[in-house]
Amino acid sequence: MFRKAAVPTVSNGSYLQGQANGKLSSMDRGQPAQEGKVVLKKKVTLLRGISIIIGTIIGAGIFISPKGILKNTGSVGLSLTVWTVCGILSLFGALCYAELGTCIKKSGGHYTYILEAFGPLPAFVRVWVELLIIRPAATAVISLAFGRYILEPFFMQCEIPELAIKLITAVGITLVMVLNSTSVSWSARIQMFLTFCKLVAILIIIVPGVIQLIKGETQHFRNAFAGNDASVMGLPLAFYSGMYAYSGWFYLNFVTEEVENPEKNIPLAICISMIIVTVGYVLTNVAYFTTISAGELLLSKAVAVTFAERLMGNFSLAVPVFVALSCFGSMNGGVFAVSRMFFVASREGHLPEILSMIHVRKHTPLPAVIVLHPLTMIMLFNGDLYSLLNFLSFARWLFIGLVVAGLIYLRYKRPDMPRPFKVPLFIPALFSFTCLFMVALSLYSDPVNTGIGFAITLTGIPAYYLFIVWDNKPKWFRKLLGK
Repeated sequence: MFRKAAVPTVSNGSYLQGQANGKLSSMDRGQPAQEGKVVLKKKVTLLRGISIIIGTIIGAGIFISPKGILKNTGSVGLSLTVWTVCGILSLFGALCYAELGTCIKKSGGHYTYILEAFGPLPAFVRVWVELLIIRPAATAVISLAFGRYILEPFFMQCEIPELAIKLITAVGITLVMVLNSTSVSWSARIQMFLTFCKLVAILIIIVPGVIQLIKGETQHFRNAFAGNDASVMGLPLAFYSGMYAYSGWFYLNFVTEEVENPEKNIPLAICISMIIVTVGYVLTNVAYFTTISAGELLLSKAVAVTFAERLMGNFSLAVPVFVALSCFGSMNGGVFAVSRMFFVASREGHLPEILSMIHVRKHTPLPAVIVLHPLTMIMLFNGDLYSLLNFLSFARWLFIGLVVAGLIYLRYKRPDMPRPFKVPLFIPALFSFTCLFMVALSLYSDPVNTGIGFAITLTGIPAYYLFIVWDNKPKWFRKLLGK
């Protein structure tokens, strides 16, 4: 029923197929790759793993618009509490993925874990939605933020033309695709540099904020929990916004097969990264409130820029540049990680065979990377991207909740599976409940957009039976699928 990945060389000699039976030879420690076999090499060290996680979590949101949480909580104190709790909940989810990454040593992240726990149909639906909509749209949105802020210093006195933003965005997207197609090492090095830039940008905000606190600028923290009462619907939506800001902790699991010593480095990278991000996010928001009142923050279009203009004078021009670099890092990390999901799905027979090819000399999954380019460009120049992401934002948490529920299921289904890293059972139980609660909330609070997203997700079911299960396909149809 399912295509098994082939071993022979592609006719033009440029690429080789990943090893058969859904495993790469790099997974079998102590056994060298067979002669003539090309595999993705283990080039992700602990430091590179940390840079992947931090570099994809920290995007534009913390610098531009952290007001969603404040708007839905109604007070400074409660908003800071939500930022902290969301960081802890995200750490719980990341720890669950750390256990999965150390006991299932395959790349692919969500797709692989759903495949192992629940079988091929839900796994195919997950990768179907990711390939067609979620990843191209998400990449286009973060890229648009990159384009806008890289041009900001050149258009200080006037509005930036939309066409200029989209053109520079297209250049940025192409550059990311070329980088990830050319070299894993260079992609990882640039990701480390951009992660350093993100942390510098956060420190540029935190340090002046701490100085303001030392000077006694605490007026915005007095009666911190006083203000508009949070509504019954508002508080869960605040958590939804917070969890979205922290999303990205799962990307290292997309490249598990390329991580050196995954049993040790995956849990370490996840714990170190989540502590850094949580502390950084909370302190950044504290710094904002030393200078900007809650009302002013809600009115600001770019909180970091407003903060910098008040405290740093001309140096505030550097903030848009750092925001642009932060967005570029998120683009790079997302493409690097998600291309591995497509690579693994192709290797398992759920996507066209060419996507599991590896470049002979560069050792990159080049087809799995460049398949995103035309789809992302279509998203960039057509349609309302933000509405599209709203349609499908529930799908992310639905499948993440399903993955973590799968961890609990695997504890009982396969109790003898080696688990070098194991979390207490209450952590996956609490986290999966939180994810499913947010999904149910989105169905209740925004049934139209969520219903459209749900319908788009369901298209993966007939696609599964058409492309995967149906054996008697016409010859032209099989050629189209690369079989």
